[in-house]
Amino acid sequence: LTGLLASRWNWTQRYLAFPLLGLSGLCAVVAGGSGLLSSTAITAVLPLGLPGLSWHVRLDILSSFFLMLLGAVLIPVAIYGPSYVREFQHERGNTSVLSIFTGLFITAMLMVILADDVFMFMTAWELMSLASYFLVALQHNHAASRRAALIYLVFAHIAGLAILVSFSLIASAAGTFVFSAMHGASLSPIRIDLAFALAFLGFGMKAGLVPVHGWLPEAHPAAPSHISALMSGVMLKVALYGFVRVAFELLGPPQWGWGIALAIVGSGTAVFGALGALMQHDIKRMLAYSSIENMGIVFIALGLSMIFMGSGHPALAALGLAAALYQALNHALFKSLLFLGAGAITHASHESSLEQMGGLMRRMPWTATFFLIGCLSISALPPLNGFVSEWLTFQTALQAWQIESGVIRILVPLAASALALTAGLVATGFVRAYGVGFLGQARSRHVRRAREVSLGMRTAMGLLAAACLGAGIFPTQVMGFLSRVTQEIIGTPLAQAASHGWWRLTPINPSTANYSPVPVLLALLLVWLLLPFLFSRGLAHRARRRSAWDCGYAPPTYRMQYTASAFAQPFRRLFGFLFEVEEQVLHTDDAFRYQLSVRDRAWKWLYNPPVTVIQNLARRIRPLQSGRVRQYIGWSLATLVVLLWIVSSK
Repeated sequence: LTGLLASRWNWTQRYLAFPLLGLSGLCAVVAGGSGLLSSTAITAVLPLGLPGLSWHVRLDILSSFFLMLLGAVLIPVAIYGPSYVREFQHERGNTSVLSIFTGLFITAMLMVILADDVFMFMTAWELMSLASYFLVALQHNHAASRRAALIYLVFAHIAGLAILVSFSLIASAAGTFVFSAMHGASLSPIRIDLAFALAFLGFGMKAGLVPVHGWLPEAHPAAPSHISALMSGVMLKVALYGFVRVAFELLGPPQWGWGIALAIVGSGTAVFGALGALMQHDIKRMLAYSSIENMGIVFIALGLSMIFMGSGHPALAALGLAAALYQALNHALFKSLLFLGAGAITHASHESSLEQMGGLMRRMPWTATFFLIGCLSISALPPLNGFVSEWLTFQTALQAWQIESGVIRILVPLAASALALTAGLVATGFVRAYGVGFLGQARSRHVRRAREVSLGMRTAMGLLAAACLGAGIFPTQVMGFLSRVTQEIIGTPLAQAASHGWWRLTPINPSTANYSPVPVLLALLLVWLLLPFLFSRGLAHRARRRSAWDCGYAPPTYRMQYTASAFAQPFRRLFGFLFEVEEQVLHTDDAFRYQLSVRDRAWKWLYNPPVTVIQNLARRIRPLQSGRVRQYIGWSLATLVVLLWIVSSK
């Protein structure tokens, strides 16, 4: 509601709307924490909806976890926003639209998580899609933003239709629209597989799984950076929440065949997303492809959980589900941090291409430090949080020897191999991003003039960086919360995870594998403190600082630096067949210029053909719209005659 005031008084957005968003995030964390610690679910019926279809709400352990996840991202976004949105305040309409639809977007995601019936869930789901559409199209004076928003809206509505049909198949067998009553409904094998496939398509499309990922690299760069953090950090997890609710609860016990499908699609998504991120120049587009990769890892872990559940190993299924949820939490933290960092860079330098950056560490040291923590986290390096969830996923996959089926024992290691390849590609991609963007010399005038962002933006990034470190150093505490989730969904807790103390994580048993993050952290701190001292003492008596010998050439310039394109060139040569790569060398009067274009083949192979068919059909139908009233009356009369003939023939 405060957005209505923002069109006249800009200060209401900074000093009223964002504090209220932060307060709602704090309430979500408190309510989610209380729900995780509670042994009973909280239910209520709201006086909203349609006659006979009142809205049912429910706060159980699963929804409590995702409620905490939402609040953990929303609080730093609310701190970050007031300084960041000043660049949108030159247009009063943008200010009001941004404030109104941000509030609606948050409200819709909260409603999805709390919904306990199909009607409220789908209403909130569509509100979430529509509100985020207006946020993607905020800068509608740019053609790219309008195109991205339209693509996102089309994908969102296709996903919503698939989810609605999936719910309809379950509800028709259960005779009710309430989730708690739909659980355990008797469905035929064909219907249950069809309901799962539609739910997988709808929620997977919203989560950005390949090959229905096309909206994500378009929408995230177009939206404001704090909205991109919410879309990637939270909205993708809302899709994950819906899928877990349907696949693990409403459809009954998961089947191992479903798990194989999830593992295959997740593996392809993870590898493709990592390669896509490695080949992008735009920093937000790179992070968007990275979100695709991370959701692929989440679905690999979910697939492993379903495989073990269907094979009669509930303890390993619980470990796989915990790994998936841990990865979802970690992705919400470090991806939000990276998007806020990207927003700080574009806010200070007005550049979004890595090819135009460089030397930002000297100009923005705080942002560089927090962005580095995000890069290390997403690269799964200990002792940060990204390592723990990927390590748990590997530990789950390594238990494939306990499955009797030989086919599954072959497929699971292949998924683990895809995860290992993804981890290497991600580390390479973020070494590239950080090295090109923050080290070396500035490549443009805007970057040379960049200065550190405001205290509020730095505080928000610092909170998320601290959360990444905390979730990595205290994994047993996080696994304690996740154990309650696995107990509710699968019926098996993670009994071994913290059985050897708070500082030692043992997912299966100590003889199989264990991880102690505290010694790793202490060793790194010791090296960080002692190495500069030893290095300086060892060289002080025998060396003096001199300029490096340059073989008589002129001093190096920024144009002699390694570029982002050059860094990724070996990977383009090896994996370029997955993309449409166009390279050109243009000769001008004074220099040669290199141009690179990398496009997703999914548009040519999957998305554009149906668009072409629909456009051709529209051209054929167009003559029916002649503009003559008599012709329209004639068509109506003909339709009425046909309908009367059909009814009378019965």
